[in-house]
Amino acid sequence: MAGLLGKLLASIPFLFGWFLLTRGPFMMTSTAPSAAKPWADGPMQLIKSPLYLTKKTDLFTAGASHMCNLHNSILRGYNSIYHQAALVQDADKADFVGYALTWYKFVKSHHDDEEETLFTKVESLLKDDEIFKGTHEEHQAFLPGLAEFEKYLTSLKTPTDFSGAELLRIMATFQESFEKHFHSEIDTIAGFREHPNAPVPGTPEAANASATFASWGKKTVTKAGTTDVVPFFLLNLDHTAEDGLWANWPPIPAPIKWGLINIAGAWHSGWWKFTSCNAAGQPKELYALQFAKSDDKAKEEL
Repeated sequence: MAGLLGKLLASIPFLFGWFLLTRGPFMMTSTAPSAAKPWADGPMQLIKSPLYLTKKTDLFTAGASHMCNLHNSILRGYNSIYHQAALVQDADKADFVGYALTWYKFVKSHHDDEEETLFTKVESLLKDDEIFKGTHEEHQAFLPGLAEFEKYLTSLKTPTDFSGAELLRIMATFQESFEKHFHSEIDTIAGFREHPNAPVPGTPEAANASATFASWGKKTVTKAGTTDVVPFFLLNLDHTAEDGLWANWPPIPAPIKWGLINIAGAWHSGWWKFTSCNAAGQPKELYALQFAKSDDKAKEEL
């Protein structure tokens, strides 16, 4: 009996690992987007990174470009929700609600972390507490609609009560202000290179400022949630964007990135069918679009 118990206990790590790996996003099949179907590059337009546009390498261009990658992951997430909301089948609604709420959690955590940490540090660096005045106002413009988005999804009695038409109605109330802000914030940060108090390149002050951006960028996603927000972020990163400039971004070891996607991501594996990219960072056809022609109810909601 003791021998049998020992074998059972010894097999637990193997069984647990097998369970996680079989649910990892790398196991999911995907198809490249078709030109005949919408993808996650609209309706909200993605942002071109300042580094790609200008080829400049100063700390604010680099910081704004890294922020751009975060923003584009969020924008692809929004677009993936927008295109699939009215087409989700009843059997998939629980997963879709989880996916959409993870987008909300990502955005809210990102906003809070900017307001509480990043902006304060940059204001201190540049000795100017007015530089984010417009950004604060832009945040206030979309927060009410974002709160309604979360309230609707968390107030559903059952996932099958989810209505794509209702979610799209709510999204329309903040789409314009949200898109405007996510674009303008990149321009704002990149523009700090011209600020009179900007650190001179090559100085200790510039190195410290660069380290501040890097440290904040590393922590802001992981602190939001390892098993939900991190996989969401990574599975909405397009490694082919801007001629592959960001194919190895974020700069974390490949085994760790693989684990964050496929092991951490296994906890909510059903959610990731709705992402815009696969586990390799390649754009994929949006899952629910396959129901666009066969689901009459979805057509009515659209």
